[in-house]
Parts: sequence; C-alpha cells; structure tokens
Amino acid sequence: MANKLSNEKRAQILSVLCEGMGINAATRITGVSKNTVLKLLADAGEACAKYQDEAMRNLTCKRVECDEIWSFVGMKQKNVPEELEGILGYGDVYTWTAIDADTKLIPCWHVGTRDLASAKAFISDMASRLANRVQLTTDGHKAYLEAVEEAFGANVDFAQLIKIYGTLGQSTNDARRYSPSEFTGSEKRVITGNPDIEKISTSYVERQNLTMRMHMRRFTRLTNAFSKKLENHMHAISLYFMFYNFCKIHKSLRVTPAMEAGVSKTLWEISDIVALIPEEVPKKRGSYKKKL
Repeated sequence: MANKLSNEKRAQILSVLCEGMGINAATRITGVSKNTVLKLLADAGEACAKYQDEAMRNLTCKRVECDEIWSFVGMKQKNVPEELEGILGYGDVYTWTAIDADTKLIPCWHVGTRDLASAKAFISDMASRLANRVQLTTDGHKAYLEAVEEAFGANVDFAQLIKIYGTLGQSTNDARRYSPSEFTGSEKRVITGNPDIEKISTSYVERQNLTMRMHMRRFTRLTNAFSKKLENHMHAISLYFMFYNFCKIHKSLRVTPAMEAGVSKTLWEISDIVALIPEEVPKKRGSYKKKL
C-alpha cells in the first residue's frame, strides 16, 4: 500500500507516545492523522500484550509490591448515566500493578475496578508467573486478603502496609481537595508466612504510579486528555509497560528492568517494538483483553 507507514515513522510515533505525549500532539509532531496514530497504538498495544504475556513466565522475583492506580474513561464517575453504571469502561477505572522491588520489573497488570473480582484476577495472574515463594506487600485494601489466600494459599510471605492519613483541620470543602491528605503514620501488618519486617514496603510501586502518570498523557489529572475508549486505554498501558520493562534504562540499575530480571539479554529500541507488530493485523478487534 502506498500510504503504509514506514517503520521509521512508526517508531517515531510510538516514541512520542511513550514519552507522555497525547494523541493530538503526536499527530501534530509526526504529521500523520489521528486515526493512523490510534490504529498504530492499537496494533502495538496488542503485540506488546501478547509478547509480555509469553515472556513474563517462571520469574524468580523475591520481593513483590502491589498497588492500584486510579484513572477514568469516557467521563468522571459522577457523570456516568444510570444505564451505563457498573459497566467497565465508563467512569472510574483502576490499573492494578505489581513490581519486583529488586529488579524493578513489572511482571503483570490488570485493568478493572477496585473490587474483589479484579483483585482475584490480578493476583491469580501474578501467582501463575512466579517460579518461587515471594514476599508480597500491598496496601490495606481488603480485597487483597481473599485474593492472595485464594491464589497463593500458605505459599507466600504476605504483609500489608496500612497508611494513616488525616486532614489536620482541613474541611471537605477546602480548595485542597485535589491535594493528597496529610500522612500521619503507618502500620505493618503480617498476614501470612514470615515476611521480613524491614522490607515491608510499597514505596517502589507507589513511585511507579507516578512514572505511569508522567509517561501516559491519559493518566494526567485535571486535563481533557483522558481515555475516551477502554480499548485505547488498555493499548496505551500495554505499550507503556513494554517501553518501561524493555527500553527504558533504570537510573539506579543502569540497565532495563527486563535485563536485570533475566527476561531480556539486550537493550530494546522502539524499533524492536515496531518489529513485534505483525504485517497483517486482523481488521476485527475485540479479542484484546488485558492479559498482563
């Protein structure tokens, strides 16, 4: 096809998306249409999800931290019409993430709601990727308790870090409503096994949440750059984690997380992600559901 994008142009588009640029800005910078950018994002997202699903197996992680990061699709939760309430893809959407505290690898993720069903799907998927017993730390979200018990049984050293926040006299109508509440303390609670108390932490996964917001425009707060469709939201997350795990050199490790974890022997370039995209992508979509 005469209008088929070159691999160099594809790499340019994916590169600006991975560095936090929005769809409209990417079209202006690269000189291609919005539909072309969205189609490339979908193709790359599906290819990245498939590759990571196959590569993230038999992982030898020792310490894993989990958390959920909020975003929304289509509209804010308060604006969701009654007939669409409870349908994933309208209003609040949570991305569940896990990080290896030592290699900084993101072994899996799950897009869903902040309920028990999503917790079970996420933790079960993570457990299937691990080759050995791990120390697991989460926040105090109650859904983790049943999810971890069902997925791991007693074969895990599981603890929760309960953080306590206070308003320090601020009213609920205060203009600070977009700022985080004041952190006042924390409690380390052992749930299962014998976790190392000194290593009960969620600092790495919480810092990862910030990195996600910096590298995906649709996660930026207080803008109109939010995802309009759930599928595009998932594609962007899949591409981001591929970039983070395989292409982005971690400052403290001086290699990529995938290299540090032994998942990859080489440093990937954006062109390597482009090479994952099959030449003939099926026109019919819908089979792509978050896998990592």
